[in-house]
Amino acid sequence: MIIELTEKQVEWQEQFRAFVDKSIVPYAAQIDKEEILHPAVVAGMRETGYLGSMLPQAYGGLGLDEVSLGVLNEEVGRGCTSTRNLLTVHGMVGLAILRWGTQEQKDQWLPKLARGEIIGAFGLSEPDVGSDAKNIQTTAVEDGDDYVLSGTKKWITMGMIADVFLIFAQFEGKPTAFLVESTRANFTRTPIRGMMGSRGSMLAQLEMDNVRIPKENLVGKLGTGLSHVALSCLDYGRYTVAWGCIGLAQACLEASVAYAKSRQQFGKPIGEFQLIQKMLTEMVVSIKGARLLCYRSGYLKQIGDPDSILETWTAKYASSVMVTKVAGDAVQIHGGNGCHDGYPIERYYRDAKINEIIEGSTQVHEYLIARNLLQTM
Repeated sequence: MIIELTEKQVEWQEQFRAFVDKSIVPYAAQIDKEEILHPAVVAGMRETGYLGSMLPQAYGGLGLDEVSLGVLNEEVGRGCTSTRNLLTVHGMVGLAILRWGTQEQKDQWLPKLARGEIIGAFGLSEPDVGSDAKNIQTTAVEDGDDYVLSGTKKWITMGMIADVFLIFAQFEGKPTAFLVESTRANFTRTPIRGMMGSRGSMLAQLEMDNVRIPKENLVGKLGTGLSHVALSCLDYGRYTVAWGCIGLAQACLEASVAYAKSRQQFGKPIGEFQLIQKMLTEMVVSIKGARLLCYRSGYLKQIGDPDSILETWTAKYASSVMVTKVAGDAVQIHGGNGCHDGYPIERYYRDAKINEIIEGSTQVHEYLIARNLLQTM
């Protein structure tokens, strides 16, 4: 296994970092404060082609290899967690169509998603259903040449700006995936504000009251919504979130090092105190370790190794737990300043915790990893 970036991947990394520093970081605090993803940031993601980073060039995407895709999520995560979340949910829709959609669906939707002409979002969670996804309550019934959907979805990332949703509903008691356009009659959305972190992720609650869609909007086969479509989407989601955690942790480290050099106490920079040095050391080691897990997950995905699924669980679990600890230490190093929005650290701290909940909570991953261990050893 190669654990170094290739020359091309290094070029991509430099390009990603320059874009983030110029076009995302300056808006990050505003995005958090106003709880709206800034239009200039979305436009930048569109113009660079990053919204199509996960899609093949044949459909207008960048066709990035798995590690380069991870590095993109790392760099965007370093700049703004909310913006990085766009890459996850938008990519989930595109990849679901790419893998499970008909050729007609691919031709219709993928070029638009790749170019960012439309935004996609993932509609699985409901007010009473989170990790227990098989018990979703949204329903779909057949009516002539259409399906009619009714139900409520909650915590839908980018739900306020998405143009098309991958909605999961029970059809004859079997979870099934459908494409639902935001313009459909009887489809409404309400913003969810006041989140602890990732405040610019444009969360929404979706209401569908007999929303009629054509049968051509079925993704995959009836009854395969969770077993096939959702699970492949969540695998991509976990992978990108894991990389995003690396980026956020890196932002915490860089800010902490700069602060430790400049902050004076007792006549010298606090970076000269051993306990501050201990925290910085633990940050570096933790970040490097989690990054290597992400590299391994990406490598296995690239070669098509089925173990990549387990390695992605491991990477997501390790990275999300790591970034929460790193962000906490960053606040501690900054002291009172770390608790005030005059410094980005308090935002990093709030954003970090969200990653232990989205795309499978810490506890769900502990269960999955341990169960696999008990079954295979």
